[in-house]
Amino acid sequence: MPVNQPGQQSQRQNPPQQQQGCPNQQSKVPWQGKVNHVTAETASEARNIVLGTFLVKNHPASILLDTGTTHSFIAKAYAEKHNIDISPMKKPMVKPTDGIRVVREFPDVFPDELPGKPPDRDVEFLIEHLSGTAPIAKRQYRVAPKEHELIKENIDELLGKGFIRPSSSPWAFPVLFIDKKDGSRRMCVDYRALNDVTIKNKYPLPRIDDLFDQLQGGCVFSKIDLRSGYHQMKIRPSHIPKTAFITRFGLYEYTVMSFGLTNAPAYFMNLMNKVFMEYLDKFVVVFIDDILIYSKTEEEHEEHLRLVLQKLREHKLYAKLSKCEFWLDQVPFLGHIVSKGGIMVDPSKISRVMDWKVPEVVKEVRGFLGLAGYYRRFIESFSKIAKLMTSLLEKGAPFIWTKERQAAFDELKKRLTTALVLTLPDLTKSFTVYCDASKEGLGCVLMQEGKVIAYASRQLRKHEVNYPTHDLELAAVVHALKI
Repeated sequence: MPVNQPGQQSQRQNPPQQQQGCPNQQSKVPWQGKVNHVTAETASEARNIVLGTFLVKNHPASILLDTGTTHSFIAKAYAEKHNIDISPMKKPMVKPTDGIRVVREFPDVFPDELPGKPPDRDVEFLIEHLSGTAPIAKRQYRVAPKEHELIKENIDELLGKGFIRPSSSPWAFPVLFIDKKDGSRRMCVDYRALNDVTIKNKYPLPRIDDLFDQLQGGCVFSKIDLRSGYHQMKIRPSHIPKTAFITRFGLYEYTVMSFGLTNAPAYFMNLMNKVFMEYLDKFVVVFIDDILIYSKTEEEHEEHLRLVLQKLREHKLYAKLSKCEFWLDQVPFLGHIVSKGGIMVDPSKISRVMDWKVPEVVKEVRGFLGLAGYYRRFIESFSKIAKLMTSLLEKGAPFIWTKERQAAFDELKKRLTTALVLTLPDLTKSFTVYCDASKEGLGCVLMQEGKVIAYASRQLRKHEVNYPTHDLELAAVVHALKI
């Protein structure tokens, strides 16, 4: 496949020049190197390349064979999991704003750390609990000595930023640690008891499918990830004591929104919608603290990106540059890869599905189906394939893992790794819906100009099992129209 084509070369550096009088020394100019970025669309036009996600020892992998490369980059957590020997880079790869078009005009939007407590905003976080609820005070969990050190470090950092303060609250919740993707650990507060008595905020989170439907026509994309987004929203002062958490170092309470609170996503979604309301469904989609900007041309994208960054500056909202991506023709977003050609499953996100061990209890079946079901729009007859496994979720059903269930389990994994690229819908053109019905379930496919936009399916309800064929076919049509 030819490289060095327009749009592929990201960076090129000249070879070093030998300095006069210093035959054994070289200048500080780095050796010649090139980074080639090849899009899926470009690769699909090449005759001598195989596209797709391949299973390597039952793990999904996208493979590039190139005898001219000197280094390959791999996630540390992935390498440790599969016992792959790696060597750390001598110098970290730094992504400065200076060289990024438009972004270089807004260095204040990308600080290394949040500058302090957030300003007063139109939305502030509340914790409204059921009437008659008495303060809840839990005992702290036992933790390892090393974790005590991490707790102390976290407390000192949060105190320094003004995100927490010492507390005398009658409420108290224990802390625990969760593993992050990069292998580090994050301190969290176990607010489950508080969440159980909290009145749930009904502010709607957008449907993922609806967000993707807005992207039709987009050719240039940028993705912005806010830095510790929840910490950029204040808690109403009278509600702060309810966030108190207990440690061996004392009792503290959050002055900003914390992870683990049940209504946090809804409140932050409300804030982001207010900030970007005039741009939503035009060139911006937002899901909690993820912002995706899409444009038809580079000229449009320059204007759109500038407008979004200006909004962030006006509202004193800050982004994490290392997690942002700009000026792309395809971009990972919410577990998918988005491009002008459509949307596809993000291979890096389905590894959890592919690594899922054979379920031994009902809880593991439910977890697998929930995770795989996130991508059901890519899988034709998803409900039909999953039927044997979903029957295990019925109350009182004995757990018997048969050969047929194992085959269905393997088939869902296979379908995910071979899923089609789905076309983004053009709302100005007509659609075609194909429906099918049988005693095993209902299925339909939405198409436009011969290209698949989405699959949908469901199992029959108990009262539908005895329907005659023509009623089942009508039920499939109704199901398709309700989606």
